Amino acid sequence: MPQVGDDEFGRMLVDILKKNGVNTDGVCFDAEARTALAFVTLRKDGEREFMFYRSPSADMLLRESELNLGLIKQARVFHYGSISLISEPCRSAHLAAMTAARESGALLSYDPNVRLPLWPSHEAARSGIKSIWSEADFIKVSDNEVQFLTQGDPEKEDVVMSL
Repeated sequence: MPQVGDDEFGRMLVDILKKNGVNTDGVCFDAEARTALAFVTLRKDGEREFMFYRSPSADMLLRESELNLGLIKQARVFHYGSISLISEPCRSAHLAAMTAARESGALLSYDPNVRLPLWPSHEAARSGIKSIWSEADFIKVSDNEVQFLTQGDPEKEDVVMSL
């Protein structure tokens, strides 16, 4: 359930989704905050590098009361990431949406999406990301994310990969 700023960029993103047949009924617009912006570049070694503009952005301010629970309860699959777990009020909204989806019988799909610059510390990221790990039916995780989450412990990596 996204929230974008009620700004030119947020409206453009929603228009693109609509033009591509995506139902945008659940999108919230925030008049006080701007839409988040992320730049992704490729380094010479082929690894991605991220730069974020949020302070706070509209997505960070989504409240549980703004969720369209009726729409969430219609989902057969509910996909989520970890970035919305970083701070309140978005964290509580995220957890409420997950609970509503699960209680309605949806499968839960999780992309941990490790973006360390957004978290206050590596340990906060590790803890936050793992806090909802067991809720997921499906997890999309990269080798780098497994290594980060397990701190390179091969035994833990085997456990993670067996989930």
